[in-house]
Amino acid sequence: MELIMPELAKQYDVAEQLKAENQMEWVRQMNACKAQAEEVVKAELIYD
Repeated sequence: MELIMPELAKQYDVAEQLKAENQMEWVRQMNACKAQAEEVVKAELIYD
């Protein structure tokens, strides 16, 4: 998960600038990235 999260954040353009401008939107997007990363890890562990 530690490797996937930064890649997803970069892919969806979730940057420190967004955190400074609109913190709630940044949190929402980071939570979405975390959920997606968790799904990837679960899929790898369960189905592969």
